[in-house]
Amino acid sequence: MSMKKQIEHCLDVGAIQDTLQLQDPVTAEIQTGPMPQPPHLKNPLSTAHTKHSNRYSGSQPFRTMLSRNFGRIEIVIVPTAQPSKNVAITLDAKLIQTILCKRFRKVAITTIKNRNDLEELAKRQPDLVFSGVKYFQFHAQDVWLNDFLDHHQIPYLGSPKSALDCEYDKTIAKELVQRAGLSTAPYITVHPGETLLQLPTDMQFPVFIKPANCGDSIGIDSASLAFTHLEMQRKIQQLFDSLRCDVLIEQYLPGNEYSVGIIENDSTKRLTAMPIEIRAEKNTEGHRILDFQTKKNDAEEVLSVTDQKIHRALSDLGQSVFRVLGGTSFGRIDVRMCASGIPHFMEANLMPGLKKGYFFRSCALNLGMSYEQMIIGLAENRIKPKTSHSGVRNRQQIGTIIKNPILQPT
Repeated sequence: MSMKKQIEHCLDVGAIQDTLQLQDPVTAEIQTGPMPQPPHLKNPLSTAHTKHSNRYSGSQPFRTMLSRNFGRIEIVIVPTAQPSKNVAITLDAKLIQTILCKRFRKVAITTIKNRNDLEELAKRQPDLVFSGVKYFQFHAQDVWLNDFLDHHQIPYLGSPKSALDCEYDKTIAKELVQRAGLSTAPYITVHPGETLLQLPTDMQFPVFIKPANCGDSIGIDSASLAFTHLEMQRKIQQLFDSLRCDVLIEQYLPGNEYSVGIIENDSTKRLTAMPIEIRAEKNTEGHRILDFQTKKNDAEEVLSVTDQKIHRALSDLGQSVFRVLGGTSFGRIDVRMCASGIPHFMEANLMPGLKKGYFFRSCALNLGMSYEQMIIGLAENRIKPKTSHSGVRNRQQIGTIIKNPILQPT
């Protein structure tokens, strides 16, 4: 499929423009978490985060319900022997089950080994599927989980396949963001076997080079920042040889790096934006590069964004990109500042990790939310218990927004 057709397949440009005009005050209103206190916490997993109860209780990122011990959730996983490329979020299924059992009536872990297992899941019609699986491979055929669940009208955590398609290819994501009039660094994509003779006229050295369709900073190292044509060519060839993928070359942005956690309230469709700063140590050349080894070793600092102007600018860009890419439920938008202090979109993650990584830290630092509160909130926000025989929703009161005692910080 050509790049133009891929982009048109992801999103209609006219629809993007309509979204950004924010004409609907209900579905387009953006809610950002109240400004955080200024603790510069490298480890946001400490109990100190639960002390800021005023931040979370004053904000409603999730839809909540009145009754307890309701709903049937299935945590869907794949066999451990199966390749991991089809899994976007690695879950600690047992831990997630333990947490969800405190709130929901029945929580089961389901391992999908074949097509029949998937069909049986559809027959059971759970009220929510909690999973990090993108697709299954049955007899050389890919079956995307969220497509399958949409077809069977089963709620799930995360975004539809159409949005994941937009997010997965960084070139397509940047093209959509650029067409929507949002800031992103100038770029060019090189395909395996191609040679980039010179940079486009709107780009100059230094440039940043990375795989066009890999996450977790795979393929990124100190050589990703190139100051000459020779350095650029060497890095491009190294990525071609090691990953056999398209390579994205961007104008280097020298400013600070951020990530904006996003939660969509499933009833009001309001977005809560939760920016954090991610600060890697300077390398021997004095540059801060969030490379694969830094992430693997958890060597970066994660800080609150205390400047109100920056907080708002990051929030505005994060929520706009989330809408442009068709995100739902929750996600993460990565941003970097240019030399003039203007935030630019880098890439998106619409299935962010649900361990204690950047998404959780954005919840903790902006809303004072504990890990347990985050997991329960994400599930409660999306679950849709079936209508009873009388046609009434069994006092679940779907769509009410209340202060749920289970979700309040201790």
